[in-house]
Amino acid sequence: MISRVRAVSLIVAFLLAVPSAPAQQGTEQDTPQCHHKTDSSQMDHEAMMERGEKGMGFSQAKTTHHFLLKSDGGVIAVAANDPKDAATRDQIRMHLSHIARAFSQGDFEIPMFVHDRMPPGVASMKRLQDLIHYRFTPTDAGGEDVVSSDSPEAVEAIHEFLTFQIREHKTGDPLKAE
Repeated sequence: MISRVRAVSLIVAFLLAVPSAPAQQGTEQDTPQCHHKTDSSQMDHEAMMERGEKGMGFSQAKTTHHFLLKSDGGVIAVAANDPKDAATRDQIRMHLSHIARAFSQGDFEIPMFVHDRMPPGVASMKRLQDLIHYRFTPTDAGGEDVVSSDSPEAVEAIHEFLTFQIREHKTGDPLKAE
């Protein structure tokens, strides 16, 4: 049973989150030029971005992600949008080097936290972890994790994982291997 204080807190949080209706007809919010997105996919994406900041340790708004499919696996690349932003660049490098180590040990907790579910391909990547290689490389603005394998089954799992990332992060990266 939920406590009275918790129930009141939830109600207040809900009321603060729900936009109020316009006071009168014909306000600027009713005009076609105003594009307020409050659909569930936009809210899901915003929640994912917030979890991403916590899980990755850097601002999602100050960075650009790319997920590239390769014939032998793929690349996870993150760069600071501002080339002079050394703090973000260093946070990216720390995160990606950690991810390469964690993934090689079958630990996919961070992407599961960020996406609030297990991404496709993860179960197979865990099972095939001894056949998958992870290599972190720093770049001028951040870094890259190269994920590769000689196993067609592992490459398929890597592609499933990266394709999910492309869609979730809305990167616009190609959905076919180069």
